[in-house]
Amino acid sequence: MKSPALLLAFSLGANPAEAVSPEGYFQLRPGVTLASGDSWREGNQHYRLFGVQACLRGTFYTDKAGNSRDCGEASLAILAAYIADTQPLCAPVGRSRETLFVSCYATIGSDRLDLANLMISSGFAFAALNASGLPHHAPYAVVEQTAREKRVGLWQFDDAQHPAILRGWSAGNGKTEP
Repeated sequence: MKSPALLLAFSLGANPAEAVSPEGYFQLRPGVTLASGDSWREGNQHYRLFGVQACLRGTFYTDKAGNSRDCGEASLAILAAYIADTQPLCAPVGRSRETLFVSCYATIGSDRLDLANLMISSGFAFAALNASGLPHHAPYAVVEQTAREKRVGLWQFDDAQHPAILRGWSAGNGKTEP
């Protein structure tokens, strides 16, 4: 027997995943204020994808035509495109004083895909590292290495820099940002 929610979804012609979000999840909709390629603000709440580090705004790479491009803006544009195209569902996984860390999945066709994994595998985000230099989520480091080897996204540009290297250099010089 079909559930009432499933029947309602079919009667409205909607995809069941769109009709009913799993408990604890919320939809990440276009129109949120993107702060970076891994974080956004909606109302007074700051959100960040768990385990992801976007390219830093104000750092640059040289594209194939020889133009200098803002690396952080590239990450942000890709996150905006994924949000617009897939309207991900997100769930809280942790909290700091000011930030709610979330895990999100995007629905592409009939597949549910981890948004962080999509960002990293496309080469427009990186596996976030903890203070010891280890990934917060080890599988993301594996995905990042594969993207690097395939030279996809930002990895195709020789001068694109991993944000963990830049943050480590800044911390070593007493700075909090590059």
